[in-house]
Amino acid sequence: MALRLTSLKSRSAFPTADKQRDVFKRDGLKYCTILSMNALAIALHAIAATVWIGGMFFAYVVLRPTAATLEPPERLQLWAGAFKRFFPWVWMTIVILLVTGFYLVLAAFGGFGSVPGYVHTMLLMGLIMIGLFIYLYYVPYRAFKTAVAAADWPAGGVAMNRIRLLVLINLCIGLALTAIVTSGRYS
Repeated sequence: MALRLTSLKSRSAFPTADKQRDVFKRDGLKYCTILSMNALAIALHAIAATVWIGGMFFAYVVLRPTAATLEPPERLQLWAGAFKRFFPWVWMTIVILLVTGFYLVLAAFGGFGSVPGYVHTMLLMGLIMIGLFIYLYYVPYRAFKTAVAAADWPAGGVAMNRIRLLVLINLCIGLALTAIVTSGRYS
């Protein structure tokens, strides 16, 4: 068992306390800055993921059933307003996730060759989610905006159904991704 614990420690992307003290004594402020940057990147990464996945959860689980009680014109206008406010946040989270994710791969792990498997899984699933969102934004959301602006409620409903399906798929991927990433270090 001790051997297993030792091997897990050696695989860690972050130095042990002893190594931290040694590096700190050698490099001084430089090492503090690297640790602070890694901590900041991890925090921003987690917050961005929470905003995106939490927003999808709220939209699908809370807002969708509540909006279903409204008549189609009001319901679709409500969704148009919600998407108009939420989608810029999604674009921002995508940028933050990509920048902080690649920064951590390079700074904390030293490149893709030394990252654990769960990080590769996170990247793949994240790219799939980004691809689905880009498609959602430029195809069904564009049709949805056009239909709502023209008060074409049946066409808006069709586009909304496509958006709803893509949000559900992305939400499921995001929740699975959260479970994999948060448990990946311990598997």
